[in-house]
Amino acid sequence: MRGALRETTLCAVRVELFDYELPRERIAQEARPRGQSRLLVLDRATGASRHRAFADLPELLGQGDVLVRNDVRVRHARLYGRDPEGRLVEVFLIRPIEEDRRRWSALARPGRRAKAGRTVAFSEGLTGRIDRVYGDGRREIRFDRGIDDGLLDRIGNVPLPPYIRREPGKADRPEDREAYQTVFAREPLAVAAPTAGLHFTPEILDRVRGRGCEIADLTLAVGPGTFKPVTAADTDAHRLDSEEVWIPDRTRRLVAAAKAAGNRVVAVGTTVTRSLEAAARLAPPPPPGDLQMTTDLFIRPGFDFRAVDVLLTNFHLPRSTLLMLVCAFAGRELVLAAYAEAIREGYLFYSYGDAMLIL
Repeated sequence: MRGALRETTLCAVRVELFDYELPRERIAQEARPRGQSRLLVLDRATGASRHRAFADLPELLGQGDVLVRNDVRVRHARLYGRDPEGRLVEVFLIRPIEEDRRRWSALARPGRRAKAGRTVAFSEGLTGRIDRVYGDGRREIRFDRGIDDGLLDRIGNVPLPPYIRREPGKADRPEDREAYQTVFAREPLAVAAPTAGLHFTPEILDRVRGRGCEIADLTLAVGPGTFKPVTAADTDAHRLDSEEVWIPDRTRRLVAAAKAAGNRVVAVGTTVTRSLEAAARLAPPPPPGDLQMTTDLFIRPGFDFRAVDVLLTNFHLPRSTLLMLVCAFAGRELVLAAYAEAIREGYLFYSYGDAMLIL
């Protein structure tokens, strides 16, 4: 079932209000062992914060809660190749355009080495031709054969975000291949990880279930828009890229039952939050069953949350749409004060960093 999203009207907010200073050494460059991150617990009602370990999360959940996670798997979407002059070219695959997976939408850098008509040679004899370059920098690349996930696993690199510094063109570190994937990941549809889920271990998930908390899944195919900076002066001028979402009937039923009973829906990350809130705004409401839709829902202050009661999330970049979503959920001043406290207390930020639970 594919739904159509009803518009949500929000007031413009100046993007500069979501800025903050982060010392460079607070950007996590290496992943901790799963479950060993820190957890800042923020109470929206009182403004109080507590410092816990992520392994304590099950103690903060309970009977009747529904924890919803994004089970998407990250595709090894970063390819390094050489142009006809032997110079390095990075190609970042976004999505296949045709069923045979020969033609892809992609990004490339440096752009001057990936102009229309140019060819790039990759490992295992794979070659690609730049068929078209769009004004926003995206490219259409036609490969000499279909690109399946097995090939990407062999020759592709983990699409780590740019603030995690790795040498271009080098093989992945094994620890990155393991750490930048949740333990419950399934179908490889994403080009970025749903990072709040990276902290979980099977043992922590078992303890969550042991508290009487249901665990439910959905799939949002995280696209490159997650890295897209907000360059506009106010939020009204920024647009999110559309992303595909699949919500199983079981998840829909568990969320609806929790809301009807007055229990809490706990979103693991901003992707789950956007998915559930987008689904809650479909008009007319879709019938029971599995739900498939696209969403470009941009959540920022002034947003009326209808589905999510508790948010588990990482610490996000200044001026990012992810930070705006968190500020919409808990209040800008409260969130930025909590971020300042986290910096003072030595928390690590971004994809490999620590976590935050907002009650």
